[in-house]
Amino acid sequence: MSAVTPALDNRRSVADTFRLYYEMTRPRVLMLVLFTGLPALALGQSAWPGISTALWVLVGTALSGASCSVLNAWIERETDAHMARTRNRPLPAAAVASGQAVGLGVVLAVVSTALLWWCGGLLAAAVGAGSILFYVFVYTLWLKPRTPHNIVIGGAAGATAPLIVDAAMDGQLGMAGLILFLIIFLWTPPHFWAIALYRKDDYRNAGFPMMPLVVGDQGTRWRMLAYTLVLLPVTLWPVYLGYLGPIYGVSALAVGLWFTWWNVKVIRARDYRVDRGMFKASILHLMVVFGAMLLDLAV
Repeated sequence: MSAVTPALDNRRSVADTFRLYYEMTRPRVLMLVLFTGLPALALGQSAWPGISTALWVLVGTALSGASCSVLNAWIERETDAHMARTRNRPLPAAAVASGQAVGLGVVLAVVSTALLWWCGGLLAAAVGAGSILFYVFVYTLWLKPRTPHNIVIGGAAGATAPLIVDAAMDGQLGMAGLILFLIIFLWTPPHFWAIALYRKDDYRNAGFPMMPLVVGDQGTRWRMLAYTLVLLPVTLWPVYLGYLGPIYGVSALAVGLWFTWWNVKVIRARDYRVDRGMFKASILHLMVVFGAMLLDLAV
């Protein structure tokens, strides 16, 4: 791996440095995190919070997610260098010094925790800090290199945005936040296993025991279907409990059935191109589910 040593590169502008730091936060993932946190601002609440409160809570939640991404990138900088989809990231490409990355990750963790405490209270700050610790120590350091179930358990860390927001609204974790957490938790395995199927060689080179490498492609696809079948009724819980109405219910049912059809399609096709389509379908599924929540809450 040949690259410019960051400490010797004195030509980089402040803007370029900021861009590299921003890239390490994985902004597309952060946008998804924020999107899943938005409904928790009002779901199960009597009204939407004020704009200022909502903004600061979402910023604190985003910074928590950014800390997870940066610290994960620092820990996996060597394994990322062995994977085609990650080898050009700032750390494996040696565009950012290791010490700068870990420093940024820690600063983001401290700032996010302090901000959530200030605008959302102790519980929101604790959930935010706990999600960082869980993602870094339980998922990244312990689960990911050891078990094919890494993303199943580790997915809990990626599903905490609604919990943080819910806790910030009234100082407690309610059923609404827990349902949103569970939706993301159950959605995560089909989403990431679809990546693992068509990026199997990457994970093998990096030494990660992803599900396709342990149980095979078809075994992974059947497990994806199992999670999707459990996910579908869970997405309808907000309607059953009276949090949301028919706009959301019809949308969630329709897109859930469509997502289930995609799972059946990948089992029948046995084609990595279809697996990649499944990955894209999973993103659209989540966007429709949470977008329909926001629409239902707005009308």
